[in-house]
Amino acid sequence: MAGVIALGGVFLIGTLWYRIMEGWSWEDAAYMTVITLATVGYGETHPLGSRGRLFTIALILLGVVNIGYIVNRLTEAIVQGYFQQGIRLQQQRRLMESLSEHYIICGFSRTGRQIAKEFRAEGVLFVVIDSELESVQKAQAEGYTVYQGDATLDDTLLKVGIQRAICLVAALPSDAENLYTVLSAKTLNPEIRAIARASTEEALQKLQRGGADEVISPYITGGKRMAAAALRPQVLDFVDGILTGADRQLYMEEFLLDPAFCPFVGQTLQKARLRSQTGALVLAIRRLDGTLIGGPTGDTVLMPGDRLIGMGTAEQLRNLNKILGPINYKQMRRPKSN
Repeated sequence: MAGVIALGGVFLIGTLWYRIMEGWSWEDAAYMTVITLATVGYGETHPLGSRGRLFTIALILLGVVNIGYIVNRLTEAIVQGYFQQGIRLQQQRRLMESLSEHYIICGFSRTGRQIAKEFRAEGVLFVVIDSELESVQKAQAEGYTVYQGDATLDDTLLKVGIQRAICLVAALPSDAENLYTVLSAKTLNPEIRAIARASTEEALQKLQRGGADEVISPYITGGKRMAAAALRPQVLDFVDGILTGADRQLYMEEFLLDPAFCPFVGQTLQKARLRSQTGALVLAIRRLDGTLIGGPTGDTVLMPGDRLIGMGTAEQLRNLNKILGPINYKQMRRPKSN
């Protein structure tokens, strides 16, 4: 911009000189200035004296300097932009290749943004996929790792490390896109846990048949929550307080009991003394066959493959995490401080 302004100033000075000092018409003055600055070598429009020729020489030098400056800046901007784009692509590729045991959010609409907010509060590693540039820019502005692409395509999922991910959340605008995404994810990584959004009852059933481990309908879930808020407001506030948000005092977590690591498999809860050792409360147990035991008693036997649903402070759940044995359960995630 500075070079263009300077060149315009030189053009104005040259035109005024030929008009005022040489007495030429405005047209001839402007024409002489242009061919002089462009160094095209057409010759003098009208004969010039020594003073006029010295001014023309100075005008040529000023023009060469200014045009050279403009060309240099333009070339630099193009070259730097090209290399910076290449550097950004390399950095993004290395980042995606380094992702492991992460979560994938497909779609950064209102639902996707809320999911990302909760994931950040939980301190989990995740990447966002969206095909819209505006959504990608919003995700970048909020500091999320994001990849611009079509989540329904295998190539896109492979680039965000679908083989190494532990969970995919399909929160795209249409049910068809979510179904395609779940099908692709399950094909590329049969072990991945797939959560999908559904707008209708029919879509919910199709997504379940398509392999989704959990299908959430905002309308059904919203209706249930509104009914709960009307009938049991304190219960709803309590549950919300331990499930979401970064400023919680109590947390809930699940732990998988693997007989290869857990020393308490085959023992009763009373004998295992989990509560007295850690302070955490075992709220429920999900058996390997899907049976749910709510409020287990001291006589409840811990079986291989059980998933314990525990509640307590962050420290209590970390202690429970330690005594149940390494590797075989989800690591307790401490929310990041804001």
